[in-house]
Amino acid sequence: MFSIDELVVYPAQGVGRVERVESQEIGGCTAEYYIVRILINNVTLMVPVKNAANVGLRRVCSAEEGNRILDSLKDRTGFTGYSGQNWNRRYREYSEKLKSGDLADVAYVLKELLLIGKDKELSFGERRLLEQAMNLITMELSHALGQDQATVQARIEEMFRDVLEPQEEN
Repeated sequence: MFSIDELVVYPAQGVGRVERVESQEIGGCTAEYYIVRILINNVTLMVPVKNAANVGLRRVCSAEEGNRILDSLKDRTGFTGYSGQNWNRRYREYSEKLKSGDLADVAYVLKELLLIGKDKELSFGERRLLEQAMNLITMELSHALGQDQATVQARIEEMFRDVLEPQEEN
């Protein structure tokens, strides 16, 4: 059970704060709901208390887990890129990973899209997924590591400087 004012993560939405727990009657059934306000966009969600784990509501990761995620971003072994996949199939796969709520899946999407973008221009949809993945990662890690979001993003961009900076022509 989550407590009032606790920071939680809702899949594909990001970090939110539990504002209250309230009972509501919907369809003749009374149930308890977490009222969660997403920090980045001020959206309010009602998450059934009984179903919170099933929809992926979870606590913000620990600092230790946050550092493991940053380490996983540095590791480029196993990168397959876009080998034979079209952008549409990748888009669907990456969208599902972002919806999973698993921070490691979000990091995977971020890393893949940054590395793919080094070799070819990303589609509009892929660019949106990249932005969403970056926001989800930096938002959660900023809370886990006690740093502001811009600092976390700068750390990630530094890891991928070779990918993000245009290459000089000889």
